[in-house]
Amino acid sequence: MITRMNKLNKVFFASAILLILVNCSPSPKENWEVLFDGSNLEGWDTYLGAQRIQDDTTVYKPLGLNVDTSVFKIVNLEGEKALRISGQIWGGISTQREFENYHLQLQFKWGKLKWYPRGKDSDRRDSGLLYHGVGEHGKGDGYWLRSQEFQVQEGDCGDYWGVAGAGFDIKATLNTDSIFQYDPQGSLLSFSQNSENGRHCKKYPDAEKTSGEWNTIDLYCFGNTSVHVINDQVVMVLENSRQSDNGSETPLSKGKIQLQSESAEVFYRNIRIRPIDKIPQLD
Repeated sequence: MITRMNKLNKVFFASAILLILVNCSPSPKENWEVLFDGSNLEGWDTYLGAQRIQDDTTVYKPLGLNVDTSVFKIVNLEGEKALRISGQIWGGISTQREFENYHLQLQFKWGKLKWYPRGKDSDRRDSGLLYHGVGEHGKGDGYWLRSQEFQVQEGDCGDYWGVAGAGFDIKATLNTDSIFQYDPQGSLLSFSQNSENGRHCKKYPDAEKTSGEWNTIDLYCFGNTSVHVINDQVVMVLENSRQSDNGSETPLSKGKIQLQSESAEVFYRNIRIRPIDKIPQLD
């Protein structure tokens, strides 16, 4: 009798452990893939456009793809490895792979240096997270991929810009400065370089931390919908991602991820991505 009870207890205990392991083990879709771990820049390409120098009328040619410079560099910062983008030359660092239906997360922090044409104390530091990047490098103003922009700029983090023919529909209203601003109760408006509304829409609310602190960006993309999140606050929902060529529009739902170099020193770290099968419920 005692032997039988011991056997039953062992079976029960083993079953309970198995149940706990099944319930606690993350599903494949919860697993993060690290895109930048601080050890190297494998899987990334760099592109630099023409130099921008004040009071210099020289016409510079683009520096091009994967040129060895100090614009994109791995550094030690506060005891951790980070990607430093100097901002001194405009361009970007982009994934070699394309992604779709994903949750991207990364952190950024402003450095101190600024360059022409944003070298004044009053000028806001600028960078940007570009996603759904497609086509030729430099298509966007001579520096970036055609893409959707999750703006990274002091005071404007989370804004939307359509780059080189990309467009979105966003619920928005005009704010007190007569600028279109995200409003969940607003009308669904078109934003692109060909739209009468322009290609820029401001985020709401302002969730960026004080300059010099680390900020967390979460970007959710599923199908043709995206959600911009700054420090756990939803600041914009974007619908009907598309691109325009010669007046013809087609969906734009996947592409490369690119970080901009645009006249300001900025640091990025903990860049990771995971697949999703829907946009999650976000507060």
